[in-house]
Amino acid sequence: MEAGEISARLAGSLSLGGQASVHRLGFGAMRLTGEGIWGPPRNRSEAIAVLRRAVELDVNFMDTADSYGPGVNEELIAEALFPYPKNLVIATKGGWNRPGPNQWTHDATPAHLRKAVEGSLKRLRVECIDLYQLHHPDPVVPLEDSVGTLAQLRSEGKIRLIGLSNVTQEHIERARRIVPIVSVQNRYSFADREWDYVVGYCERNGIAFVPWFPLGAGRVAGQTLDQIARAHQATPHQAAIAWLLKRSSIMLPIPGTSSVKHLEENVAAARLQLNDEEYQKLSRVPQLAATR
Repeated sequence: MEAGEISARLAGSLSLGGQASVHRLGFGAMRLTGEGIWGPPRNRSEAIAVLRRAVELDVNFMDTADSYGPGVNEELIAEALFPYPKNLVIATKGGWNRPGPNQWTHDATPAHLRKAVEGSLKRLRVECIDLYQLHHPDPVVPLEDSVGTLAQLRSEGKIRLIGLSNVTQEHIERARRIVPIVSVQNRYSFADREWDYVVGYCERNGIAFVPWFPLGAGRVAGQTLDQIARAHQATPHQAAIAWLLKRSSIMLPIPGTSSVKHLEENVAAARLQLNDEEYQKLSRVPQLAATR
């Protein structure tokens, strides 16, 4: 890929529920924490630099969660970017507890979600959260109770838009009977398309699809991907992002990193255009075994 402008704007834009327009290449902030998604980052100044550089590169959609740190990730975003640029959409999530590094437990009870939202408002230094996503349906709490609580918080002016994460089509349909759903965030990449049918559902209903683990945590190398990347003088990661952007107009990848250099490489993928043959070749790559 020849040298040129680096801007998330080159990925095009999409609408979140007709209320916010964002560029289709966002940033997932989860890695800006300590090992095990626990505690502060190893290099705080670099983490701050990554967030500020993302905004300079026209990234105007950032994904975080109260469980990243816990709390640390949201505080970093506020430290780096507050007062926020007018067009920046910050999406956060709630519904999980963190008893320790690499440990996640469900809690999407109404009481916990209310407490989680209040905590996120304080850490992000805002009066209303742009996009709040249920992090994961709780197997012991009716989905209607969890989503209903978010709907109430929306009516109270504490949440602007509502999304879901780690859900099936059935979950989305049930949630939409209660409140408009503007985004769905599931694991997805060119080599992990378990949730293809959910992408299709989102396309038909104008819902943004936010793939997490979009680069397979580095497991994207392969002969087909390498060949296509070399043809564009690009990296395999850039080619993987380009596949996602071509997959659907409602796709909103959020590749994350703790490095300014890697951030710039990821955002540069916005100008990489795969042709139809290249796209189909990657689409035929054998799927990876599902991992969490």
